[in-house]
Amino acid sequence: MDLNFTAEELAFRERIRGWVTENLPRDISAKVMLAQHLTREDMQRWAKILGKQGWLGWGWPKQFGGPGWNAVQKHLFEEECARAGAPRVVPFGPVMVAPVIMAFGSAEQQRRFLPGIASGEVWWSQGYSEPGSGSDLASLKTRAERRGDKYIVNGQKTWTTLGQYGEWIFCLVRTSNEGKPQTGISFLLVDMKSPGVKVRPIVLMDGGAEVNEVFFDNVEVPVENLVGEENKGWTYAKHLLAHERTNIADVNRAKRELERLKRMARAEGVYDDIRFRDQIALLEVDIVALEMLVLRVLSAEKSGKQSLDIAGLLKIKGSEIQQRYTELMMLACGPYGLPFIAEAMEAGWQGDHVGAAHCATATAGYLNYRKTTIYGGSNEVQRNIVAQTVLGS
Repeated sequence: MDLNFTAEELAFRERIRGWVTENLPRDISAKVMLAQHLTREDMQRWAKILGKQGWLGWGWPKQFGGPGWNAVQKHLFEEECARAGAPRVVPFGPVMVAPVIMAFGSAEQQRRFLPGIASGEVWWSQGYSEPGSGSDLASLKTRAERRGDKYIVNGQKTWTTLGQYGEWIFCLVRTSNEGKPQTGISFLLVDMKSPGVKVRPIVLMDGGAEVNEVFFDNVEVPVENLVGEENKGWTYAKHLLAHERTNIADVNRAKRELERLKRMARAEGVYDDIRFRDQIALLEVDIVALEMLVLRVLSAEKSGKQSLDIAGLLKIKGSEIQQRYTELMMLACGPYGLPFIAEAMEAGWQGDHVGAAHCATATAGYLNYRKTTIYGGSNEVQRNIVAQTVLGS
């Protein structure tokens, strides 16, 4: 197994690096590098730039309008975007629902929905979790009853990330109560402008409303918005979750944030503390190990070998690494990391001590990233899955 990049792959990296450097708006990358709040317009602007280039669907095959890159090229693209300070692409459209539509949707659904996702024009949300159904997703209760050429949807979804911006939402809904819970689930595409859809923000500890509750009150959804077969949605959900959990690992962002942590530690005078530097070194070792695991998977894919189903393992390590670097950032900032006044930050005030700009967001990042070991399937559940599928226990 050769984990080194070929000359052709290195040339591809340079091409991507040059394009990103030229096209990434400076004001957006400056916000990303300081972990400042990104507006809908910031995220949408970058998505449309990528869409115009044909790269918002960077993982898509050519037949659906993507660049047709192999696994290594996709990894290098993601790495260069993260290194340059590009916003993370909101994954719900191009990374999550699009592959499901490609694999299981009708030709008409592919023609109808994929172009708007590829261009960045249409904002998608994810409707999976419910108040009583998170990691145990098969217990969901949102109901879709077939009446003629429509489904009538009633129920509630929660923790819907950026749902306040959503124009369409893909939902798991219960269409049957017979048999095992997994066998009665279907996959619906719902226009969020439909009568009966209500979005209510959930204010988090960091003061933001990144997630939402979404209510469905007798929402009419055309039958043609059913993806695949009725009661087969669990199969499609698993296909999507593999993409989500791999995306959560995000080793490229971890590498960028490691460098940010080092800059913060030096600016705040704690980098010379050998015990603190030891913690940074341990974190860096784990990031390198995670990257090696990702490269092993890429090497297997490139050679045509069947790689292990390790999406859950990538999610576990990636999410824990994200929590560790946000915690170390808080420790590096000390008292300067504690105050968090959202209104002052939105007005442009970052404090007046040296390095205040990087300290001002430390608390928000730390509080927000407590979620990473829970969403996408809690790490406790993922460890059980890894034990069963990888270790055979």
